[in-house]
Amino acid sequence: MLAELLTLVLVAAPAAPAAASKLSYPSTKKVDVVDDYFGTQVKDPYRWLEDDNAPDTKLWVAAENAVTSAYLDRIPQRAAIRDRLTQLWNYEKFSAPGKHGNRYFYMRNSGLQPQSVLHVTDDPAQDGRVLLDPNTLSKDGTMAISGTGFSDDGQLLAYALADAGSDWQIWKIRDVDTGKDLADEVRWAKFSRASFSRDGKGFYYSRFPAPKEGEKLTALNVNHQVWYHAVGTPQEKDLLVYERPDQPEWNFVADVSDDGRWLVVRAHKGTNPESAVFVQDLSKPGARPEPLLAKMDAAYDFIDVIGDSFLFLTDKDSPRKRVIAVSVSKPEQKDWKEIIPEAKGTDVLRAVSLVGDRLFAVWMRDVKSAVEVHDLAGKKVADLQLPGIGTASGFGGKRTDKETFYVFTSFLSPPTIYRLDVPTLGSTVFRKPRVDFDGSAFEVTQISYPSKDGTRVPMFLLHRKGVALDGKNPTLLYGYGGFNIPMLPGFSISRAVWLEMGGVYAVANLRGGGEYGKAWHDGGRQKNKQNVFDDFVAAAEWLQANKWTSPERLALNGGSNGGLLVGAVMTQRPSLAAVALPQVGVMDMLRFHKFTIGWAWKSDYGSSESKEGFDVLFKYSPLHRLKAGTAYPATLVTTADHDDRVVPAHSFKFIAQLQADQAGPKPVLARIEVRAGHGAGKPTQKSIDEVADVFAFTFQNLGMELPAGFGTRK
Repeated sequence: MLAELLTLVLVAAPAAPAAASKLSYPSTKKVDVVDDYFGTQVKDPYRWLEDDNAPDTKLWVAAENAVTSAYLDRIPQRAAIRDRLTQLWNYEKFSAPGKHGNRYFYMRNSGLQPQSVLHVTDDPAQDGRVLLDPNTLSKDGTMAISGTGFSDDGQLLAYALADAGSDWQIWKIRDVDTGKDLADEVRWAKFSRASFSRDGKGFYYSRFPAPKEGEKLTALNVNHQVWYHAVGTPQEKDLLVYERPDQPEWNFVADVSDDGRWLVVRAHKGTNPESAVFVQDLSKPGARPEPLLAKMDAAYDFIDVIGDSFLFLTDKDSPRKRVIAVSVSKPEQKDWKEIIPEAKGTDVLRAVSLVGDRLFAVWMRDVKSAVEVHDLAGKKVADLQLPGIGTASGFGGKRTDKETFYVFTSFLSPPTIYRLDVPTLGSTVFRKPRVDFDGSAFEVTQISYPSKDGTRVPMFLLHRKGVALDGKNPTLLYGYGGFNIPMLPGFSISRAVWLEMGGVYAVANLRGGGEYGKAWHDGGRQKNKQNVFDDFVAAAEWLQANKWTSPERLALNGGSNGGLLVGAVMTQRPSLAAVALPQVGVMDMLRFHKFTIGWAWKSDYGSSESKEGFDVLFKYSPLHRLKAGTAYPATLVTTADHDDRVVPAHSFKFIAQLQADQAGPKPVLARIEVRAGHGAGKPTQKSIDEVADVFAFTFQNLGMELPAGFGTRK
């Protein structure tokens, strides 16, 4: 009722953009730091903000947050936006069940719980019981489950906890029957799975050496290792299984094959898609991991083992991927057997799993899912009929399973879980969420537009039916463009609320992503990174030229690598949009490789350690492209104090320089979340509050009005 009353008042009073001149930004000291990059002198006056533990940095964070809070507090519509977000967020959410032994395990959130809760059941049609509730582990809801692994018989659960959004993991073991933890505790794991040996006596995991005191959230993460932890023993007794001190930038993922015979260790150099594969025959005492595919010349995603043949999804000689079988006795490429060939045209084979002696192949066709079923020889058995245009995922299980579960979602429909009978390929709805959102009032349009060099780039447009193309629609343009990651159709509460606020939401499928395979990725990384920014600019220009919006009604948004995208575009084209929303972005392209896992991003970015890399990066590094006397868009930079993926120093230094350089009337602010990280594991209330603040800021600076009836329950 309060939300409804607020709405009645607020719709009559359109917001007017606030002037930056009325804001008093914190005084940020400058230091005399200059770096020499191959003869180019580069100043770094805010270097001191890289020390997240320094008292001065903490005081500065508090001062920035105080200014931002005061600004946001003056936007009366923020309460209505937050209320509507809360209403929509409050629906029951489930993950697809996974079967281990005779038990099914799944995650559930009743609606507004800070963290989802792990359940176990003997019958997937029944709720079962709570096995692990992370909400009981911290008062503020910031302790999250960041990984799980199960013994084959379903008797033991290995689970990883992450505190306050950090990537660091602490692994523990829980007895599924009793629901009690064993004494085991494994620390300093990161980017790790827990894969149990077939006998359930222990699990394999990956970890880094422990960082020095006080450097937990900033120290470089190198020298990844694979270890084996025996249940019931202290970590000091763990067995080192594989390491490569000669390759400190290799990261490892270790999996035990479904038959229990093989340990498959995949090595990646940073975030490069290329991998090397090492296998250990666990049936032979004293065996060690031996090379199977050691050249690291392509991506090799492990699917399963049939006899002594390893199935991989690879882009070797197939930039849009195929499935191959590699025999451990004859691993040379001339002896590989092709199981599912690369598709003709532009289709990309995104994921493949083996369940019930069938291969489920999930294709990406013009950024939409299609699923094919093949036999083990690769012969196509059937096309799986999906409920619409969207994204399908899941299809987990073992060769002996007779059922699997998959999830389907679209921009306007929340994730629905389906149960699939493998022998008949019949699908039935298993769980369908009930969300207080009328998707029938909106529609999705997919278009393509030309980028600067003529490349056609696809883009999704989400909008109310019958939208007027008069150039006045407040529009949020979202992009990512990196690390071979495609932007696929999927439901989002924040997007739904934005549509209800009267906005248009655009998702540009930029180069650098994985929408069209290796060539699309390569076209937007390293020396080609400017293509990503050009694609984003061209998206904005197309929206404006075709009267979807105008510069005064456009906001740019992206997170992480997408935060870099927004930072680069707003500094290259300050007048392109009225609002810029870079979230947890990589802003200092000359020093990103010096913190935590940042060095791994050299695969996409290159590095300032070489002159060629410096020349490329310095041209677009958002921090270094800011210029005094420039009128920049209204900007809300968001980051978090426990972000050890993209350390907050990137955002700290960027906003400090932006506040010093801003010559226009628009506000440039930072929202710095405390006890939160890069995004994973963020408690529900923190997520709602952040979206409400971002939307309120955008609302204010696009001069929006809330539609009549906004916030009322359907």
